[in-house]
Amino acid sequence: MKKNKIILVLLIVLLSLVVALQAQENAGLKLPAGFKATLFADTIGSARHIAITSNGVVFAKLMYPNKAGNSIVRLQDANQDGVADNIKGWAKYGGTGIYVRGNQLYATSDNDVYLYQLNEKDEVVNPQSPKTIVKGLLARNQHASKSITLDGQNNIYVNIGAYSNACQEKDRVKGSKGMFPCPILDSAGGIWKFDGNKENQVYANGERYATGLRNVVGLDWNKQSNSLFVLQHGRDQLNSFYPELYSNEESAELPAETMYEIHKGDDAGWPYVYYDPFQKKKILSPEYGGDGKKEGGENAIDPAVFFPAHMAPNALLFYTGNQFPAKYKNGAFIAFHGSWNRAPLPQEGYFVAFVPFKNGKPNGAWEIFANGFAGEGKVMNTRKAKARPCGLAQGPDGSLYVSDDSRGSIFKISYTK
Repeated sequence: MKKNKIILVLLIVLLSLVVALQAQENAGLKLPAGFKATLFADTIGSARHIAITSNGVVFAKLMYPNKAGNSIVRLQDANQDGVADNIKGWAKYGGTGIYVRGNQLYATSDNDVYLYQLNEKDEVVNPQSPKTIVKGLLARNQHASKSITLDGQNNIYVNIGAYSNACQEKDRVKGSKGMFPCPILDSAGGIWKFDGNKENQVYANGERYATGLRNVVGLDWNKQSNSLFVLQHGRDQLNSFYPELYSNEESAELPAETMYEIHKGDDAGWPYVYYDPFQKKKILSPEYGGDGKKEGGENAIDPAVFFPAHMAPNALLFYTGNQFPAKYKNGAFIAFHGSWNRAPLPQEGYFVAFVPFKNGKPNGAWEIFANGFAGEGKVMNTRKAKARPCGLAQGPDGSLYVSDDSRGSIFKISYTK
């Protein structure tokens, strides 16, 4: 009997070791065959968007200053073992956006866009005295982050999120009507375009490039189509405010998260309509007389791709590298930060998805590319997620980097087959 107990204990220990080794494999992520993931950095702070130079130096923008008091972190793998070993930081302002082009590094607070110069070693020349490219952008109690991307002419595109859920007279209050026209759209709820080279620009120096976008955290310039693509966070709480029209389950599945191809002057329809992924139509918002079936937004653009509700797409990257198999070339990777508004259903997201593209247009169904960030089991509470994908960047060797603003990790995904 004693011998059997010893054998049982040994089996339990062995099983625990196997589970631990499986968890360590691919940094805990589930990937397609031939791919591997490693932990490039960990616990660096609330890593939002990331950018990588041609020499492989990674810059991460933190939502809040980390324990060292820095909100921009420079990470370099000096000994080429796949792990950042030269980590430095600066800046005290929070925010999300960061973008690198040549020797220019752009970073954003919730109100401003700054420009830093890099030397030949990709070190920041002027950490304490950046140029202010844009200042005074609106940021209130929600959707305040400023995400950025640039086109081929060095124009900078900035998301200015709506400081509202559905442009109600009293935000997020049951029974409050929608304002018409929505006054928020004059200075928020869209994409603004500025000159990436000029200093001290304000609203009057830029142009409202697109409107009707509740909140865009992920955006990227598609070089094949020479156009801007953005990802919108859809509105919340349909059942909370209109239980007579939407059940809990319907509210969890509505509206779709949406990807748009954006051209100058486009209107995506917020707050007057939302996109229903089941009816595949733009539906009039209940704040403006909708009943879940009435269509609206005749002049609003349709999404290029739509996804399940409330998954929070926080980063968009068009893959231009040569390391991954051909199917990924010029396709779109999307980091889904994870939902909070799908109860009583399990929360969803917490993965990186892929959308195939051809000639600058979506070409096929989207799929989950990297999963397992949140850990094992169903996520019922966002705070229980182990990691939440937030930023994406492509390394000079064609690897894909994914940042996480929960644990403060940066994952590196490579193709090995």
